[in-house]
Amino acid sequence: MGNQKKYTFSGYRRPDGRVGIRNKILILPASVCASDTTRIIASQVESAVTFNNQNGCSQVPSDQQLTMDVMAGFAANPNVYGTIVISLGCENCQMDLVLEAIQERTNKPLEHFVIQENGGTISTIEKAVRAAQKMAQAASLAVKEEFDFSELIIGTECGGSDPTSGLAANVLIGEMSDRITALNGTSILSETTEFIGAEHILARRERDKEISDRIYQIVHDYEKAIKRVGHDVREGNPSPGNMEGGLTTLEEKSLGCIHKGGHGQVNEVYDYAKQVEAHKGLVIMDTPGNDPSSVAAMAAGGCQLVVFSTGRGTPTGNPIVPVIKITGNKETFANMSDNIDIDASPYIYGTKTLEELGDDLMDEIWQVSKGKLTKAEALGYMEMAIARVCNYM
Repeated sequence: MGNQKKYTFSGYRRPDGRVGIRNKILILPASVCASDTTRIIASQVESAVTFNNQNGCSQVPSDQQLTMDVMAGFAANPNVYGTIVISLGCENCQMDLVLEAIQERTNKPLEHFVIQENGGTISTIEKAVRAAQKMAQAASLAVKEEFDFSELIIGTECGGSDPTSGLAANVLIGEMSDRITALNGTSILSETTEFIGAEHILARRERDKEISDRIYQIVHDYEKAIKRVGHDVREGNPSPGNMEGGLTTLEEKSLGCIHKGGHGQVNEVYDYAKQVEAHKGLVIMDTPGNDPSSVAAMAAGGCQLVVFSTGRGTPTGNPIVPVIKITGNKETFANMSDNIDIDASPYIYGTKTLEELGDDLMDEIWQVSKGKLTKAEALGYMEMAIARVCNYM
């Protein structure tokens, strides 16, 4: 599997034992009604980040649970030093529920403010900015240490796929997955929708029958959800962009997508946004095909960075985890050089071997884990979405 030199990175050991490669202050909106307030707060403090939470209220319990898991997971993500939660005060995701969910996952610094109890928006912003400033100063004193790659949990994603994704970019990510798991790290294979037609191949790579049954279950559950609204996903085609790029069937797309998992044994299947354990090798997370909500789930699960393939090109980022973009399409790399970090097309044209490209990608991961900004980070791209229960039910 190529170069197996001992990689290390400079990271932050958190009080809960996990290791981060960034040092963010998360200004967490408990609902859509707090999102503009958190945007203003985050804009005033260095290293503070937030996102537009379109959920948090008017949700049935199972749907609300997905939102709660993402919010708690974001706060617990090791790239986050500490969190300041902002709520309106009357939403479904009440402050006490959010705080309890966070504290079940992590013991990192945590503050909270309720807009309806703090004199309204301006007063809440003033108090929260002061708290965030104090937290950012404390975060600046965090000492970096050297860790080996066994501490890394890496999410894998693909979006805007074309045939080069399955021929090169996803194959390269699979090479990375094999190398990371060989180093006792963890690689997450996501997007259940993109297992359809290839689920039997993944199921043959299970740790045991329980894992095999779970792989079939998450695929069949998604298919049943689509049938409830009058459609059969296996009779459909990929997205317009996928078709324009040359993909003709979901099975064709899935056979390319599962390359991201390399050749290793599948050791676990995690529900959406649940905490992923370190040192687990190759695992699956049950996420939808929507890229921002799938990336969000893996970030909530604790991954420190995401490696993302795209044939057509996409600018997707994330508020708390770096996203490394790879394409196997040389024209896409030329047309979207502002957004794509790695060109995997030399594998198709025979000018570089998979081993050489694997070395390049591992070096890029090493540099990003040391602090290098990905192109999405440098541009400030922080797309964010949370899956809704309609994706699964």
